[in-house]
Parts: sequence; structure tokens; C-alpha cells
Amino acid sequence: MENLLPKAKQGNFHLLKLAKKEQLTKNTFSMEFEVPESLKNNYQFEAGQYVTLKYPSKGEIYYNDFSMTSAPFEGKIALGIKINTEESSTKDLYNDFEIGGFLEVSEPKGRFTLVSKPHEFRTIVGFAGGIGITPIISHFKNILHNEPRTRLFLFYGNKTRDGVPFNEELDELVSQHKERLDIHYFYSREKVGNAFLEGRLDEKKVVLIINQLMMIDDTDEESTLWDAVDEVLICGKGEMIKSIANACFNNGIPKKNIHFELFEEYNEDIYPQEKEFPLIEDIEVGFKLLGNEYKTTLKNNKMRILQELLVQGFPVPYSCKSGICGSCECILEEGEVELLENEYLTENEEKSGKILACMSVILSKKIKVNFDLV
Repeated sequence: MENLLPKAKQGNFHLLKLAKKEQLTKNTFSMEFEVPESLKNNYQFEAGQYVTLKYPSKGEIYYNDFSMTSAPFEGKIALGIKINTEESSTKDLYNDFEIGGFLEVSEPKGRFTLVSKPHEFRTIVGFAGGIGITPIISHFKNILHNEPRTRLFLFYGNKTRDGVPFNEELDELVSQHKERLDIHYFYSREKVGNAFLEGRLDEKKVVLIINQLMMIDDTDEESTLWDAVDEVLICGKGEMIKSIANACFNNGIPKKNIHFELFEEYNEDIYPQEKEFPLIEDIEVGFKLLGNEYKTTLKNNKMRILQELLVQGFPVPYSCKSGICGSCECILEEGEVELLENEYLTENEEKSGKILACMSVILSKKIKVNFDLV
């Protein structure tokens, strides 16, 4: 999606040479960039992170976020990119930039990451939809390289077999790590002769996966493969993430072990809100953004801070609106809010006063937040 963050929040950019460009499917392609020795430290990253590309399209400058498919040990920046429509800026990105040319690439960022545990026996499950496979590939390559005791299972959904990005790279990983990597492909718009593999990846499909594919654990006769799952990685569209995350939680995986990355704007909560809040009316709100001071009054606290300010037309930064991306991170300087569950802030960050505007319910008559201190 086109990045909606103000330019001041985009991070540091450097010109990198485009070393490789390859069409993967009818509407997806990959790009690989060379990182010069002088910038090696700037482009150190963790599996699951992303970069922002800054490029012109149709007379405008676009900022688009793309997850890396490369793993840290590979020493390169490789991306997977989708062309959503004929008018999409990413079509110009593919057509207008040739190998040997230079693009502005931000330094790596993002928190769709895992702590490496090379000495432990772990089971990690990934769910991906379409181009949402990109950070999962980075994770899986990294884990296979660094964690010899970890088992990996991937459930990957696409519309048709000829529309599967990175299928050759994934199949090569399976051939190299048959004893530790198991991949199952699902198709929502093609009959493949197996009803189990047909249809979308959703809550119902997860239950079938648990009961049909994750039952027998050869290493432990008293438990199932699903019982052994330590971490779940999910990447794709919002509805898919919501459905699968809730299915995993409802089948015994703690929320802290379910990690997701969103590939589009999404305005709903991932998990159901379990708490009712007292109604507060006529709320005074002050906030600082990009050096400017703003003041306004909110009718009540029925919506979260971000949504209220966007309705009033303020240029507040956001991307997902679901507590995943961290774009609306700010510091609460005055007043009281309830911060709902989110996938971004750490416990220490919350203790330091940081909140996400998209996941904060106001609980006082007056609040003040600062978007410039993060």
C-alpha cells in the first residue's frame, strides 16, 4: 500500500544500486539491491523487517514499504513486490528502473521479528497469503540457517497455482531441509483435486489443519504437532490475519506467541475487545506533530484517539489502524488512556509512557500527546 506516514517519519534513505530484477508471476516481481561496504552497518537487519522505497510515479513521489525476502546472513536487500492494478505506482517501479540504476531505499525497520534460539527444540508455524509470503521467507531461511533443532511448517494461500510468488525458492528450501520444513499450498480459485487444499486460509481451514496435518508428532507419542507449536507467524490481508490469529488463540496458542504483519490498511481490531469503558464527553485534546501544536475537542471517547483525530482532518500518521505497524506511536504527556492489546509496543515502552493512538481509549476529560518524541 502507499505509505501514509509524514516524510519526517520515513527514516534515513540511501541510494542503492539495483542488482537484480525478476518477474515472478503475472503481477509480482522481485528486486535485489547491492549494499556498498560503506553502508553495511546501516543495512544490518533482522529477519521479518522491511524497507521503504522512495520513487516517482505519474508526477508524484511515493513511499512504499516492502518486506525483505533475504535473510540477514545473505548480506543483501531482496524484496518481493506486487502490482495491484494497472494504475499502481509499483507497475512504474517495475517498468522505470533497470538493473544498474539507483533507488532511494530506507534503512531497515519493523518489529515482525523473533528472538533466535539456536540451542532449543522449537516448532514454528507460518501462515501467508499471496505476497505476504515475503517476511515469512526471510524468517524461515534465517531459522533454517541458525536453528538446527527447529521444525517449520508453512501454510501458504494463493488464488491459483501459476500465481504463487517464490514457489521455486520455497520448493528449493524444502528439498534442502526435508526433515525440518513442511509446506502446504492452498488455492482459493482453482480446483486441484483435493478439497482440503481448496479455499481460503481462514479459521475453519486452520481447524482442519490442526486436526488433519498437525496431529501425529513422531518425536512425542503423547502429544500432537500442534501441541508443540512455540510461535506462529502470520502475514497477509487484515481479514485473513484476524481469522487465523483468533483460530490459533482459540486452539491454545497464547497471544504473545502469535505474531503478524499487515499488508494493507485495516480498521478493525484483530482480537475482540473484551472490556467496556465509561463514557467520557467533551474531551480536550492537545498534541504535537512535526513541530506543530494542535488543540481540539472530542465529543466523546467512543472511538480511539487516532480515529477521532482523522475524522476531524488532522494529519496524524497511520498505516494499519490495528496496533500492528507502530506508525501512530506517541507519548502520553497528560491525562489517562487505556491501551488495548497491540502487536507493537513492548512492556518497557508502555511503562515509559508510549502509546499507540489507534489502540488508545481516552479515560480523562483532558489529554496531551506528543508524536515528535519517538
